[in-house]
Amino acid sequence: MSQQAPEPPATELPPSASHPEAVSLAPELLISQLLRVGVLLSLSLVMCGMVITFIRHPDYFSSPDALERLTAPDSAPHRLADVFEGVLAVRGQSFVMAGLLVMITVPVLRVALSLGVFRAQKDRTYAAITTGVLALLLLAFFLGGVE
Repeated sequence: MSQQAPEPPATELPPSASHPEAVSLAPELLISQLLRVGVLLSLSLVMCGMVITFIRHPDYFSSPDALERLTAPDSAPHRLADVFEGVLAVRGQSFVMAGLLVMITVPVLRVALSLGVFRAQKDRTYAAITTGVLALLLLAFFLGGVE
């Protein structure tokens, strides 16, 4: 007679393993994905901008005043329209500025996403606090643009 190995006891899968969509909708994972994608997009834009700048201006590698020329405040785009125009014209500094703008925008989007999560969970206290934080952030952006 041949002996068969005993079968291991059947275990239930946790709800996240049996329903993969439940994992992708977890608030913590949504927020972490937003932050991860935002940082990677920002990093990519800055790196592309640097590469474009050095391809278009190879003299920056050997010029003694290259750092001053690269960081001159007059040559960087200052308005949002200038950044978009520069990106369409494939200007390196505009790509760098777009990357910095994405990096600034990501935490604000994180607060907005948290507000949506708190409202979906019907957590009025945290939704109210988050609404106040978001309002202050947006107010700071709009007042920061006033000269």
